[in-house]
Amino acid sequence: MSGIAKKLKRNRARAEGIGTNEQALKYLKQDYETLRQNCLECGQLFQDETFDAVPASLGFKDLGPNSYKVRGITWSRPTELSSCPQFIVGGATRTDICQGALGDCWLLAAIASLTLNEQVLARVVPPGQSFQEGYAGIFHFQFWQFGDWVDVVIDDRLPTKDGKLLFVHSAEGSEFWSALLEKAYAKLNGCYEALSGGSTTEGFEDFTGGIAEVHELRKPNPNLFKIIQKALLRGSLLGCSIDITSAADTEAITSQKLVKGHAYSVTAVDEVRYEGDMVKLIRIRNPWGQVEWTGPWSDGSMQWQQVSDEDRGRLNNKSEDGEFWMSFSEFLRQYSRVEICNLSPDALTDDDYKKWSLSKFEGTWRRGSTAGGARTFTAPSGRIPSL
Repeated sequence: MSGIAKKLKRNRARAEGIGTNEQALKYLKQDYETLRQNCLECGQLFQDETFDAVPASLGFKDLGPNSYKVRGITWSRPTELSSCPQFIVGGATRTDICQGALGDCWLLAAIASLTLNEQVLARVVPPGQSFQEGYAGIFHFQFWQFGDWVDVVIDDRLPTKDGKLLFVHSAEGSEFWSALLEKAYAKLNGCYEALSGGSTTEGFEDFTGGIAEVHELRKPNPNLFKIIQKALLRGSLLGCSIDITSAADTEAITSQKLVKGHAYSVTAVDEVRYEGDMVKLIRIRNPWGQVEWTGPWSDGSMQWQQVSDEDRGRLNNKSEDGEFWMSFSEFLRQYSRVEICNLSPDALTDDDYKKWSLSKFEGTWRRGSTAGGARTFTAPSGRIPSL
């Protein structure tokens, strides 16, 4: 098919709504409803032959078939891991996302931010999925890829070791939506190991179709606190990180329990009166679900004893869940950058969120002219962007 014919076909499909979140493209031509119905009629649990429970689905190097790291790994369904597995209990929350043995903190930080907006989360995690009613071992998730929403089907066989999930898991162990979402994203990217190392903005954009911006904190915008505040009011997703100076610094933990080279979520900002002045605070979450800041304004720190009972009851959390407050001034000293993903207007149907306008233009990368590539490799990529 010629380039012009392909473009016309694509334009017709778009005019019919194909590629929107409501009519997502079927990844590898797998139709969730058809496959699920076939399994129910046959009385068999779904087995995904396009992303099978084999070593190649784990990785290619550190998690490759010949690596010692894959020894003892088995694939198990949640029904084999829990007496009462649940897809989502009481709504998806940040504590449903705890990092496992995979270096995908950037992805988990993005997922944690996603849980702050139920409507946006529902675009990625279609509702109505369950381990009870109509269970057939099949689930599906949707991601934004180069201008289109793509529906990715998976079975629920998950990598385990010693009877426990190897990668992302919920804090209580019986909730599985986050582990299944990670598997669907691994399938989209070829294998689990492909998720090791990345930028939180990549996850943000693939979950929303939004547009990301990065703020370096060495010379921060003097209005950055207000920018973050407005971004949260707009329903934007936010992450932050601390640069490393050498490979030895990767995930090194500072004396006050901050992790270098690690992706965090920004989940809130607020202000409290302290010693007669208004102090700006920012709330951050470590996707590990533990290892929290121990400096001023950390859980149970002395600063909380000198604020009003109302502010302390509203903001202070003493549990070890990976989430903590710190002063905004300390945040600027400790962290290196903030990443903000602004959502497109179609994602913000709730009137509680303030909206912005969007213009969309389509085109192609041209070799030797407009071709780009990954941030670390600028050779022509042939990808079709949509901004």
